[in-house]
Amino acid sequence: MFDSKSELTPEQHLVKLAHAKMPFGKYAGTFLSEIPESYLVWFKQKGFPQNDLGNMLSEIQEIKMNGLEGLLRKIRKDYLPPHTKSNNY
Repeated sequence: MFDSKSELTPEQHLVKLAHAKMPFGKYAGTFLSEIPESYLVWFKQKGFPQNDLGNMLSEIQEIKMNGLEGLLRKIRKDYLPPHTKSNNY
């Protein structure tokens, strides 16, 4: 999940993942963690994109398979999105 080439810490990555939204298609504008698992399974079978979005979708599917999407909801509630800067972030 954590790429050493990335400038994000694992904590920052989770905040980014929690706030990420689907940019296109039927679930455009939906938080990735709120996309139905059946859609993620279908998308995986078709092939996730070979980019940041594909990596995040793959991570979300793994999180959902383990029943941990509630953690991302809590992160969304407790932490500002990555593009919002504050003194606490």
